[in-house]
Amino acid sequence: MAEESSGERTESPTSKRRDDFRKKGQVAQSREAQTAAIFTMGLLFWIFYMPTFWHGLLDLLRHIFQNIDSFNGADAATVNLFVFLVLRSAILVAPLFCFIVLVAFFATFLQIGWLVTATPLMPDLKKLDPISGMGRFFSKRSLLEVVKSMAKVLLIGWLAFSTVEGRFGEALLLIDASIGATVSYLAQTAILIMAKVCAIMIVLAAIDIFFVRFEMEEKMKMTKQEVKEEYKETEGDPHIKAQIRSIQQAMARKRMMAEVPKADVVITNPTHYAVAIRYKPDEMAAPTVIAKGMDILAEKIKEVARENQVPIVENPPVARYLHKLDLGATIPEEMFKAVAEILAHVYSLKGITVE
Repeated sequence: MAEESSGERTESPTSKRRDDFRKKGQVAQSREAQTAAIFTMGLLFWIFYMPTFWHGLLDLLRHIFQNIDSFNGADAATVNLFVFLVLRSAILVAPLFCFIVLVAFFATFLQIGWLVTATPLMPDLKKLDPISGMGRFFSKRSLLEVVKSMAKVLLIGWLAFSTVEGRFGEALLLIDASIGATVSYLAQTAILIMAKVCAIMIVLAAIDIFFVRFEMEEKMKMTKQEVKEEYKETEGDPHIKAQIRSIQQAMARKRMMAEVPKADVVITNPTHYAVAIRYKPDEMAAPTVIAKGMDILAEKIKEVARENQVPIVENPPVARYLHKLDLGATIPEEMFKAVAEILAHVYSLKGITVE
């Protein structure tokens, strides 16, 4: 049971796992959202750009008919006419094309941000396996995509049919209408159909965004073992880190013990604490803690102090207070008097006079 539970993906993805997925190009990107954005914004742009487009198209046709008599059918004239038509057509279509490209870019950018990776373009030999390929073809996701596409086509078809059916009575009145009225009716009907299609696509895109993000979140989930392995990779093996920390502490203690012979006095608890103090009036503004320790380390400090004839003074309150200070810290002002009395006592024993 423990092995089964450890294999289940129950843990939320870490930031490193999210970054790994992102570097591989595996992001929560909704194609439906991109399609809806392109279709909707393209329709809005076309509504405002359409008068300019038709005006340019009519100018182009007018120019062709006005100069049709000068066309002699020669190869050079045909090539020139072809180039002229291509350039003028490109100029008319370019604003709509550029706008759609910008919409497609921002529709993707707003979903996944800035991402440039060549990993999805790298060849994958596993995808050439026909057996696994058939498995992907008949997978649940493939079937879901087919059902979703069919439902979308049927829904859009029903919308178009219901819209035309609702305006069929108006269409019968166009028999005696002018060409302009007929074109206006067809344009209004087409725009109405496309507006309804845009509304449906926006709803489908919102649902697809939620589904895609949920699916990606489930895909990125990790097992407890994967979390442990990743922690070891990023933070290092806890056992090794403990050994390194132990070595560092040992080296720090060794450096600290080397400072004990330089102390003027070691103040003790007497059994639990030991703090070594050094004071050089010409070099220091106040006495400084150069070594400290508890229990076994305190006994080691006292042992080194005895070996180097450093005075040891028992003063439990002062020892406990000074032990809270960091190594290298100077004695705080409120302890000046107590420490000064201890140093004065030590100096008197050594026969040293401090002015």
